[in-house]
Amino acid sequence: MISKSTIDQVFETARVEEVIGDFVQLKKAGSNFKGLSPFSDERTPSFMVSPVKQIWKDFSSGKGGNVVAFLMEHEHFTYPEAIKYLAKKYGIEIEETQKTDEEKEQANERESMYLVSEFAKDIFHHNLLKTDQGKAIGLSYFKERGFSEVTIKKFQLGYSFDSWDAFTSEALRKGYKLEYLEKTGLTIVKEEKQFDRFKGRVIFPILSMSGRTLGFGGRILTNDKKAAKYLNSPESDIYHKSKVLYGIFHAKQSIAKEDNCYLVEGYTDVIQFHQTGIHNVVSSSGTALTEEQIRLINRLTQNITLLFDGDAAGLRASLRGVDLILEQGMNVKICTFPEGEDPDSFARKNSLEELTIYLEENAQDFINFKASTLVKDTKNDPIKKADTIRDMVTSISKIPDVIKREIYVKECSRIMDISEEVLFNSLAQIFLKNKKEHSKQQSKPTEKPFEVINKENKPAEKIDVKFQLELKILELLLLYGNEIVTFEDEIMEADEEGQIRNIKEKKELKVFQKVFLDIQEDEMEFTNPVFQDLFNTIIDNYQQEKPLQTETFIAQLEFEKAKIITDIFMDEEKYQLHDWERKDIYVKEKKQSITQLLKETTLHLRKLLIAKQINSLAEEINHKEEEDKYDLLQTIQEYKRLEVTLSRKLETVVRRFE
Repeated sequence: MISKSTIDQVFETARVEEVIGDFVQLKKAGSNFKGLSPFSDERTPSFMVSPVKQIWKDFSSGKGGNVVAFLMEHEHFTYPEAIKYLAKKYGIEIEETQKTDEEKEQANERESMYLVSEFAKDIFHHNLLKTDQGKAIGLSYFKERGFSEVTIKKFQLGYSFDSWDAFTSEALRKGYKLEYLEKTGLTIVKEEKQFDRFKGRVIFPILSMSGRTLGFGGRILTNDKKAAKYLNSPESDIYHKSKVLYGIFHAKQSIAKEDNCYLVEGYTDVIQFHQTGIHNVVSSSGTALTEEQIRLINRLTQNITLLFDGDAAGLRASLRGVDLILEQGMNVKICTFPEGEDPDSFARKNSLEELTIYLEENAQDFINFKASTLVKDTKNDPIKKADTIRDMVTSISKIPDVIKREIYVKECSRIMDISEEVLFNSLAQIFLKNKKEHSKQQSKPTEKPFEVINKENKPAEKIDVKFQLELKILELLLLYGNEIVTFEDEIMEADEEGQIRNIKEKKELKVFQKVFLDIQEDEMEFTNPVFQDLFNTIIDNYQQEKPLQTETFIAQLEFEKAKIITDIFMDEEKYQLHDWERKDIYVKEKKQSITQLLKETTLHLRKLLIAKQINSLAEEINHKEEEDKYDLLQTIQEYKRLEVTLSRKLETVVRRFE
C-alpha cells in the first residue's frame, strides 16, 4: 500500500501539462494547452489541458480527468502504478513492497504479463553485467558494437543464457506462472517440455512510451543459418508490434523539443544515434511502417525524417511508408547514407557535429528524393518516366492539405518538366477513382436479395431534461459558487387594509447560497444519486469556506464523479480549440449572464422535481384508505400552487429546457 501522505505529495508536485507533454505535443492556447487526441485518429486538435485546474479533456473521445486518470487511460496503469510512475518522475520517495505469491496470484492477467516482462528484463540485464557467461559473450558483443556501459544501462540491454530453460526455471522458482511466461512469448511450451525463446541471444527490451516493458528483441550471436538473426516477442495482450516504436520512451521528449523524429530500421541504429547525441530517433524494428506507429509520432511532432541504408536494394519498398505518413497530414523528408553505410555504422564513425551537418545537408523533401531516386531507373525511357510521374502524383494525392498539394504539384512540374495542368488532371482522376470506389463500398447491399425486412421507425432519443438541469446546477456551483448575484425575491406583505400583496425585493447572495436555498425550499433531492452526492460535497465545501481547488477536489473523488467534474470544468475551455477570436467571432461567456442562467435553471429544475413529486403522491393515493387520502390531496394542492407560482415566474425568462 502507498501511504496517503505520499499520494498527496504526488498530486501536489505532479504537473498535468508536464506529464501529458511526454506523450502528446502540446501547444499554448490561451491559458491552456491543446494537442491531437492520443485516444483517436484526428488531424484537428480536440485535446485540451488546463494547467490552472490541473485537468485534461479529450473532446473527441469524451475522456478526461486528472494526471493519474490520464496515465490509467493512456498507459493502462492501475492507480498504484500511476502514483509510482509520477513519484519516480518527480523524485518522490515511495515505499516499495515486494509482491507476495498471494498478491501475484490476485493480479489480473494483463498485469501479470507486465510483471513477468519486467522480471525478464531485470534478469537478462543482470545476466549481461553480473555473470561470467554474460560478460564473455553478451557484453563483449555490445562493446564491439561500440556501446558504452552508460548506454547499455540506459537501454537495459541484456543477455539470455545459452541454455534450454535457464530463464524459465528461474522465473518459476521466483513464483511466476508458466501460463504468463507462455503468453508473453518468453517461454515456448510444447507438450510437457518448455524452453526459453531467446536462448543464447543478446536482448533489446521494447518499452512503451511510459517505460513499461512490452516485449523483447533478441539477436543470435552464433553462425547458425537455420536460426533467425533477429527474433521478436510474439503478439500478445500487451505487445502489438504494429503499434510500438523501439526507443520511443527515450526519444519522446527530444522529439517534441526538436519538432522532428528520425525513423530508422534497427535497434542498434537507435542506440548508436542516441549515444552519439541525437536522441529524437526511433525504429520500426524491422517491420513495415504502420498507421498506428505514425500516429504515435504525430502526437509529438508533425515532422518525420526517414533514414535509409546506402544500399539501394529494397529502397523502393521502403518508400511506400511515405504515402502513409503523408496521409496523416505530416511532413516527411528522406536521407540516405553513403553506399555500404547504415545509420549505426555512420554514427559510430562520425562525431555529433559531423552527423548533424550530414543529416541537415542530405535530408531531402520527399518529392525531390523520389524524383532523384526514381528517375535514375528511367534511363530516358518515356514509359518509365511516365510511371515515375504517376508514382509522385499518387503520393501528392495522399496529402490532405489543399495548399500543400498545390505547392507539391508545382514542384513536381518543375522537376519532371511537365505541365501543371497535366498533373492537376491526373490528381483529379485519382480523386474521382477513389470517390467511385468509396461509393461502391458504401452502396453494397447489407441485406440478402428479396429478403423482407421489417424496419421500425424508431423515434429520436428523448433528452433527459432532469439530467441536463441537475448537471447544469453542478456546473453553476463549481464555476461560479462564490460569485455574488443580485436577484429579485417575492415576499408576501399585508397592506393597511389587510390585503395580501406580493412585493419584489432585491437581494444579494452567493451563487451556492441561492442554489442551496432554492433546492431546500422545496425539500427536494436530485433524481440522479451521483449528482446528489456531488451536490452535497460541493455545498459542504463552500459552507466551510474552503477554496475550491480543482486538482485536490478531483483527486479525492471516485473515478465516475471525477470524470463528471472534469467535463464541467473543461466544457468552457473547448472554445479555445477553434481560435474563434482570430476569426473575429467572440464567444459570450456564461459568467456574463450568470444571474439569468441561475434563475432559469433553478426554476426549471424545481418545477420538474415538483411535478415528479405530484405524480408520486397521486400514485400513493391509489393505495390509501379513504380517510388517509385527504391529507395527501391537501399536500398535492400545495405543490400545485407552488408549480403555478414557478410557471408564472418562468414567463419572464427564456424557456430553454422545454
